[in-house]
Amino acid sequence: MNLETGGLGVFLIILAMGAVTLATRWGGVFVMSFVPIGYRVRQFIHAMSGSVLVALLAPLAVTGDNAARLALFTTAVIMLTLRKPLPAIAGGVLAAALFRQFV
Repeated sequence: MNLETGGLGVFLIILAMGAVTLATRWGGVFVMSFVPIGYRVRQFIHAMSGSVLVALLAPLAVTGDNAARLALFTTAVIMLTLRKPLPAIAGGVLAAALFRQFV
């Protein structure tokens, strides 16, 4: 199935992507409304968020350029010292930007 990327086709693609995104988000909330949130479920959710993050960042660490590796390293160091995500993310972005600007 092919959709034209000009005119109305782009609008249909954006609409379909928005509908799928809403369905998965609302569907997850709906399904989880039937699951009692006990200690084990809470531990699973907490561990799952970290594993998803590692799954997203590991390929970048392996196949990324030196700026990406420096950004990951900088983010990890700031996160481990401050334990606040916003300064860690800002530091990683700044490290990558400065590396790409001057190297």
